[in-house]
Amino acid sequence: MSLKTEALTGGFAEPVFHAQSVFKLLMDAMARPGTIQTVAPDAAPPAPLGIAAGAIALTLCDHDTPVWLSAGLARSAVPHWLGFYTGAPVTPEKAEARFAFVEAGTTLSSFGLFAAGTQEYPDRSTTLVIELADLEAGRRLALMGPGIETVTDIAPIGLPDTFTRLWTENRALFPKGIDIVLTSGNRFLCLPRTTKITATEM
Repeated sequence: MSLKTEALTGGFAEPVFHAQSVFKLLMDAMARPGTIQTVAPDAAPPAPLGIAAGAIALTLCDHDTPVWLSAGLARSAVPHWLGFYTGAPVTPEKAEARFAFVEAGTTLSSFGLFAAGTQEYPDRSTTLVIELADLEAGRRLALMGPGIETVTDIAPIGLPDTFTRLWTENRALFPKGIDIVLTSGNRFLCLPRTTKITATEM
């Protein structure tokens, strides 16, 4: 299948209904950090963009939301697919992006290069969507904060050892800072900037 053909297939079969469904899942996941959600709409984005990441892109991105893509995604049919289905422009500048998508296996550097919003408009920040090998069976991380009664554990596979330090630096910017969505296949969980994350012993 050519890049052009890939870019014209794989959107929501029922765009309005499916986008509303995914949006509700996202809102619930942001309200309950660490809760794994499963995307049901049959989105089929071009590789290496995963199903959940693609569904989130179809739901949240439009012509007013510049998108930054990691190298593997930028070289694929994903930029054309996003343009065809959402009209979202792709930007090479992390600081300009409202949404950023990273394929599995990509090295994560400082989150500080992405837009953190301002004190007056903290919502003008980047939401970073990171594809991982799996959301379970990895190194355990303890989550605490708003939306969590006591402590919630997650165990994603594929986050770097530096993730907790990078996240602590991001959280220190509150109310500014980025929010993160971790995806794997058709599943995802949300990490809003208010969440405290600490590594736990296995």
